[in-house]
Amino acid sequence: MRRPLAHWITRDWQLKLVSLGLALGLWLLLVPSEKMLSEKSLTIPLETRNVPAGLEIVERPGPTIDVTVRAPKRLLGEIGPSSLVASLDLDRATVLQQEYALNASMIALPPGAEVVKISPSKVTIKLEKTAGALLEVHATVRGKPAAGFRVARIEIEPARVAVQGPESRIKASDAAMTAPVDIAGLAQSTIFDADIILPRPELRFVSPQTSARVKVIIEAEKTAAAAPAKRKKS
Repeated sequence: MRRPLAHWITRDWQLKLVSLGLALGLWLLLVPSEKMLSEKSLTIPLETRNVPAGLEIVERPGPTIDVTVRAPKRLLGEIGPSSLVASLDLDRATVLQQEYALNASMIALPPGAEVVKISPSKVTIKLEKTAGALLEVHATVRGKPAAGFRVARIEIEPARVAVQGPESRIKASDAAMTAPVDIAGLAQSTIFDADIILPRPELRFVSPQTSARVKVIIEAEKTAAAAPAKRKKS
């Protein structure tokens, strides 16, 4: 029984091989390209949204993740890094949770495409409660007045500024500073408008006012009192 079967397989094997090749070529011609699936690896942005009110992100994950997308060849050619984004919803996040899983549902794809791999599979995000503070505003002054004059005092308006930020980023000793004002050569009182600079980038202004009015009071230096005259000897 084996010999006839082997004979049938090997008989006219060249013709059978040509027939197989023709059948494969015909199949490739008849099967639409949109039904032939392929895969592509992409690096896409990772964004966070819906941070709960009263919480702040103090530790963020990397800005991108790697994904592998499977789709028909024609459709796959239209999918690129600029057309995709992974959106991580933090609506139910708490200060206790720090690891968040990534899944395919976070990525919007056109019909017919699917995400088959995500790397990394989870990310670390640290949240803290929002805190507020009222910081003193100190003037930053550079230079010296003209000869014979001195700085009598400096007035700042506002003297304090309200800020918010993560509770671990606000310290009791914090103070805001103004951008430098140059008083070199001044011989009279002058008012400057200067931006207010917060001590840490995580802090933000509560009100829209982000500048201060710095009034530098200049006055003439007092001359030394004349030395008392010596008494004449009798």
